[in-house]
Amino acid sequence: MDEINWKDRLIGIKGSRGVGKTSFLLTYAKENFNIEDRKCLYINMNSFYFQGRSISAFAEEFYHCGGRVLLIDQIFKDPNWSQELRKCYDTIPGLRIVFTGSSVMRLKEENPELNGIVKSYNLRGFSFREYLNLKANLQLKPHSLEEILTSHGQLAADICRQVNPLEHFQSYIHHGYYPFFLEHRNFSENLVKTMNMMIEVDILLIKQIELKYLSRIKKLLYMLAVDSNQAPNVSQLATDIQTSRATVANYIKYLADARLVNILYRLGESSPKKPARVMMHNPNLMHAMMPHQVDQQEAIETFFQNALWGRHMVNVGDRSCTFVVDGKNRFRIMADAPKRQLSGIYYAMDNIRRGDERQIPLWLFGFLY
Repeated sequence: MDEINWKDRLIGIKGSRGVGKTSFLLTYAKENFNIEDRKCLYINMNSFYFQGRSISAFAEEFYHCGGRVLLIDQIFKDPNWSQELRKCYDTIPGLRIVFTGSSVMRLKEENPELNGIVKSYNLRGFSFREYLNLKANLQLKPHSLEEILTSHGQLAADICRQVNPLEHFQSYIHHGYYPFFLEHRNFSENLVKTMNMMIEVDILLIKQIELKYLSRIKKLLYMLAVDSNQAPNVSQLATDIQTSRATVANYIKYLADARLVNILYRLGESSPKKPARVMMHNPNLMHAMMPHQVDQQEAIETFFQNALWGRHMVNVGDRSCTFVVDGKNRFRIMADAPKRQLSGIYYAMDNIRRGDERQIPLWLFGFLY
């Protein structure tokens, strides 16, 4: 909430299913408007009411009744949503609109009518820092990558005086990324349902893919999860799910847009070149898909790339390192201490509370946001 300029007239909040977009809108309303104040209204496009009423007509009536802030959830459920938002923007200059949509949506690239008028933000799942704050009732602050690389010893010492991060880290890896771990329901079962909804609604509906291809996309996701530690064999994948190489490439892109996987390239390479790795977006997904087969090394590598995803460029490294970050910082992600340290390499170490020089606690990278 602190990153958003709430004075903008049209604000889009994108995020994967389950990260808390609805709660985000409702919390904004609760924190900024009195319950008796009729200036702010939350609506959900799932409502059948909007089958017979356009967004722009509703917004105009709301504005004439004194409304000034309209919060619209699941905007993509209206097939003409971008044109309707443009109409609101042009005809009701005194109304601010904040809307949520799937991470699969391309707000500007696929909707030129919104170019230059919409401010888009990505809502992510909980960082390890946010998870710790909730579980231990703390107010720990985020730190930049540069701070972590240069001052990790002092940062870790300050945090460890308030909480033992290692007591909570494996729980976060298992279920801490999605806010619904707070609900009194089976987390893994809930996450599997959410993953299916990501594919069945966010991908098939928004990308207008026929339902008969659903099983192919789900099988592709499973195969990518099983082999996330190596470069995907697109030809073999195409054979296995009985489709073309081009379709496999498109499906992988859609899975990445849905925040089910992350596509990683070698340094200096990018799309349309073949990815060097396709990893699960976060380790919670690994535990939900393969509860008894999760490799700890892959899980901590997935945690690391997810923690840096979005704000830093992460590339697959060479034999000396696991990842290259921002084209310059080289990292090895390790469960055990190295027998000898290589020059110029940072070591992100699992199972340590504090590090030393270039050995940095892995959990501390969960404080980047």
